[in-house]
Amino acid sequence: MSEPQRPDEGRAPRRAVVIGAGLAGMLAAAALGEFADEITIVERDTLPTGPEPRKHLPQAGHAHILWCGGVEAIESLLPGVTARWLAAGARRIPLPTAMVGLSPQGWYRRWTEETHYLIACSRDLLDWVVRKQVLPAPGVKVLQRTKLLALEGDSSRVTGVRVRTAEGAERVLAADLVVDCSGRGTRAPQLLGALGVEDIRVDEVDTGLVYASRLFRAPEGAGEFPIVNVQSNAREPRPGQAAVILPVEDGRWLVTLSGTRGGEPTKAADAFEAFARSVRHPVVGELISGAEPLSDVVTFGNTANRRRYFEKARGWPEGFVAVGDAVATFNPVYGHGMSVAAQGVRALRDQIRTLGITAPGLARRAQRAIAKPTGTAWDLATGLDIFYPGATGKEPSAVDRLLGRYVDRLMLTSTGNFLVVDALTDVMTLSAPITALVRPRVVLAALRGPGLPPLTGPPLTDEELHSAGKPRSEPKTELETDSADA
Repeated sequence: MSEPQRPDEGRAPRRAVVIGAGLAGMLAAAALGEFADEITIVERDTLPTGPEPRKHLPQAGHAHILWCGGVEAIESLLPGVTARWLAAGARRIPLPTAMVGLSPQGWYRRWTEETHYLIACSRDLLDWVVRKQVLPAPGVKVLQRTKLLALEGDSSRVTGVRVRTAEGAERVLAADLVVDCSGRGTRAPQLLGALGVEDIRVDEVDTGLVYASRLFRAPEGAGEFPIVNVQSNAREPRPGQAAVILPVEDGRWLVTLSGTRGGEPTKAADAFEAFARSVRHPVVGELISGAEPLSDVVTFGNTANRRRYFEKARGWPEGFVAVGDAVATFNPVYGHGMSVAAQGVRALRDQIRTLGITAPGLARRAQRAIAKPTGTAWDLATGLDIFYPGATGKEPSAVDRLLGRYVDRLMLTSTGNFLVVDALTDVMTLSAPITALVRPRVVLAALRGPGLPPLTGPPLTDEELHSAGKPRSEPKTELETDSADA
């Protein structure tokens, strides 16, 4: 986080207010440090002093994946943060070499070449490392246990916020720029409506997905164990159910189960393993059988895809920008929320660098820039979720169905073609736009198909099975040599 330029002689200090001290809020504060002299973060919670749970982040107990597209955005805002995560216990997991995944169309192969990666750790650890880097910066302060009451200003410009402090006093915080990072519970449409900014379109696709998660002690010697992910299939005429093992810090496995409407997991500890065995392949249930539980089962159900099209509002006030979950929330099974937030904050920073923090039109241009990474994740999530039985929201159009069939073909091809694996992972990790999937080489490969026979079971090595204390029950599968023609 670089220091802002000091106020010129006679110029008032530049002030920014960030609503919310979650990941998006911390990243926004880091980005604004380049342009603002004073940055005030308004947070309703008491922030923990270590890698511990936060009251208003109930989803933190479930598997969170930070794709490389998000990592690179955060690194551009907080140089060195990846090294700090790893030093704190997070893992950098290479893809596709360390991913054991059952897609809707079959098992992915584990090619020997790393093309992408992700950061795996608990959400509490990830946020704590970021807070430690952001909060000591000059000019940054946090008002904890403080409630946002209203936006100040009018329909043409937001000039600050009105808050109620922990002591019960009301204050107005003046700002050249207010950034809403308050998350999925944002009240921005209502607060803007009170200023006369209306007609904000909201779309939603809801599968009724519920998460259930539990921490286990990883088996002795399983320190480099891969991610194991059994995905659901939206084309099957039954609820979509999935299971994932995410290796996290301190020698633990975070196991998350999920089910769409009619097939939800519960908090019952004695049903957890059985649910994991009941999904499309029982490998997750088999791997955790006999493992020591380290926590109770926690559930979370507020998982609808919801997008607020702030960038399309007919009138948009200067001095106000929304980013992260305040703009869009996604079905968490795709792991895109944190990466989209990071890329949105980076887009905001780039616009301020170009125009200046008080420039006319900044807010509108920034909101449109934020919409680009948001749109990629939105198309990926809703393009699949609308096909689940019981999903509510928009009905699949003819175009949706055509694209769905093409994505199915890509997934099938990716089970035996390295070129398509690379392209799909490029988009899934938010390293490339969704248009990368229609490049001529990718389309041609999809027409040809996988090229290799399907795997008959999860591609776990003998060493990995031994480290987990499990005998091999499937035919042995080695890591595949990379080949663009495979």
